[in-house]
Amino acid sequence: MIRKLPSGRWQVDLRTDGRGSKRIRKSFDSKAEAKRFETFVLAKRAEGREWNPSKSDNRTLKQLIKVWFNAKGVHLKDGERRKRCLEAMAELMGNPIARTVTPSSFLAYRAHKIQEGASKKTLNNHLGYLNAVYNQLNRLNEIDFDNPIRNVEMIRLDERELSWLTVEQIRHLLKTIEEVSKNPHVHLLTRICLATGARWGEAENLELRHVQEGKLTFVNTKSGKSRAVPLPPDLYQELREHLKEHGQFSFSLSAFRRALDKSGISLPPGQAAHVLRHTFASHFLMNGGDILALQRILGHSTISMTMRYSHLAPSYLIESLQYLPKF
Repeated sequence: MIRKLPSGRWQVDLRTDGRGSKRIRKSFDSKAEAKRFETFVLAKRAEGREWNPSKSDNRTLKQLIKVWFNAKGVHLKDGERRKRCLEAMAELMGNPIARTVTPSSFLAYRAHKIQEGASKKTLNNHLGYLNAVYNQLNRLNEIDFDNPIRNVEMIRLDERELSWLTVEQIRHLLKTIEEVSKNPHVHLLTRICLATGARWGEAENLELRHVQEGKLTFVNTKSGKSRAVPLPPDLYQELREHLKEHGQFSFSLSAFRRALDKSGISLPPGQAAHVLRHTFASHFLMNGGDILALQRILGHSTISMTMRYSHLAPSYLIESLQYLPKF
């Protein structure tokens, strides 16, 4: 049974195999945690196995990472990369017994990485990855102890500056690409990103079967969801002819970056080809486009991501969001 204690904590009180068997009493901060533990113990009983306290779980962090990968990571698009990252974290932390990891040990790891020059965003990703290992294995009843770093907070990040190109800068960039780049794809890819708001990788992955009925269908996107975006007729026809000739695009991001450097256009760190996506979004709103339509075109999972561009929209579009029904 589960009951609330006078202290406000929740206690699980049960026997492993009915009356006269071993009694287990354990307290938790929340009812959900208590319920999860009760389910875990009862599942062990159904399997004919006796629950053992977590102090007997001496698996190392690397061992838990392997269990997580086989259960969850193998199904993620970036699963292999995330596994390597987690293993590197475990190595730097001394590959401790997983249940003995503490907030202090993770914070020491984070401080070390900051001194090495790791970005705040990268370290927030690392915290998220490790949280996912503990939380996922807890949900699967693979471990019976709580996530030991659940109370570690993410580092607060300054809002990233979103740069976009003016019409004059767009023309200058395209002219520079024509003059300095020998890559046969980069000029067309640049115009596709400017015309659709696609990420560079999404445009590079296009094949002829994705260019149908005046639209581009982007697959294997960041969100995992496909989306279709219309293309101006002349650019649509040029793209089809290009893909018929070349079959597919080759990796062209380096060529774009070299042309961008040659153009002399100054951007904040980390922008590069992503400025094309910001440019599409910014001009879309400045020219009177609907911000909800922009969300669908860009493939944002939430409107809050698209709202980063709202300061560029005419006031009546912003007001249309302010007066949405509250739900």
